[in-house]
Amino acid sequence: MPRTSVQVERREQILAAACDVVSEMGFKSLRVADVAKRAGTSTGTVHYYFDTKTALMRAAFEWNFTRSLERRRHLLEAADDPRQRLGLFLDSYLPVAEETVKAWRVWAELWVEAMHDTELQELNEHVYGEWRRIIAGVIRDGQVAGQFRAEDPVVVANALIGMVDGLALQVLAGSRSMTADRMRVVCRQTVRAFTDVVGTSLDTSPI
Repeated sequence: MPRTSVQVERREQILAAACDVVSEMGFKSLRVADVAKRAGTSTGTVHYYFDTKTALMRAAFEWNFTRSLERRRHLLEAADDPRQRLGLFLDSYLPVAEETVKAWRVWAELWVEAMHDTELQELNEHVYGEWRRIIAGVIRDGQVAGQFRAEDPVVVANALIGMVDGLALQVLAGSRSMTADRMRVVCRQTVRAFTDVVGTSLDTSPI
């Protein structure tokens, strides 16, 4: 049992290191040796857990997604009001905090690699399926509460996801026209557009 615990911990360290390195260097420039150095271990140890660089990065992309959701689960329970809940959830994806910026950079690398890798395409499908399910669920709650218009929740979720992805990439690319603060304003105004109550405040503390 202790041995299994050590293996799990070591694997987590390697995946975290892989995400750190890919966010700084990009997937193409990443070497297993760089990941090993960041994790404080040897390349042999990394290869013990992952046969190839590709296998390592597939696992790292999935780990990045899982961690991203875990960091936000409490937000889905933070407010009874669906509008507030949706505002908090979208705010948490603003590329402001270091950990969030790093996660976005890993996502961007996943999108590029998924264009040429069918397994990563499946992972991307799973990731967005889960994200879509979460946001559509909040929207349904808002519709039941009479706060959101009776539109297809999945269509609205896809619109919000596409908006957040596009705006975040502009922020990450250093756009002077699209800063994190402006992204926050756009997100909140867009959510207001789906609510029946004009002028509803979605102000939340920056995350």
